[in-house]
Amino acid sequence: MKDTILVIACGALVREITELKERYGWDHLQLKCIDAKLHMRPALIPGRLRNMIRKYKDDYDEIFVAYADCGTTGGIDKVIDEEGIQRLPGAHCYQFFAGTERFAALADAEPGTFYLTDFLAQHFDQFVTRPLKFEQHPELRDAYFGNYKKLVYLSQKNDAALLGAAKRAAEKLELEFEHVAVGYGELETGLKNVAMRQDRG
Repeated sequence: MKDTILVIACGALVREITELKERYGWDHLQLKCIDAKLHMRPALIPGRLRNMIRKYKDDYDEIFVAYADCGTTGGIDKVIDEEGIQRLPGAHCYQFFAGTERFAALADAEPGTFYLTDFLAQHFDQFVTRPLKFEQHPELRDAYFGNYKKLVYLSQKNDAALLGAAKRAAEKLELEFEHVAVGYGELETGLKNVAMRQDRG
């Protein structure tokens, strides 16, 4: 597999990265993912990432990490520094999807904001409602989200079903709803920079 690039990504980014590969014809870019559910246990992500890098580093010309910090408090950066590779910019996927400047403006406009991406809108119950046991204990909504005022849906594609799911999530959390269409943002530019460095096509 020499002369190919391995992207090790969060499982929440599979659809987006696959679509970008197809859009740009990045046949030399291969994808392997770490389970998105680890976002509920972010301390485990760096170890999984290190193991995957070491497993595959001799098989590829380059490895790129499609994660932001993702709640690891510098853990991912420690791994990539040790291994001499790069990752996507930012603290989380909301930032790289929206773009650093736009996300900063959104955060400044309303610090009490909860964000959704396409993935989280689609899997809101799996990643929020059920783990936090809102259905059994509705009073927990205030405990977890009492300081939030707004839910901002940062959409990657124009999809009525996902927009509806995001609106329902805002209703469940009793938050003001805002939709900002951001596309793939710095995920796209970051992957493009890596892919074009070694594009053999």
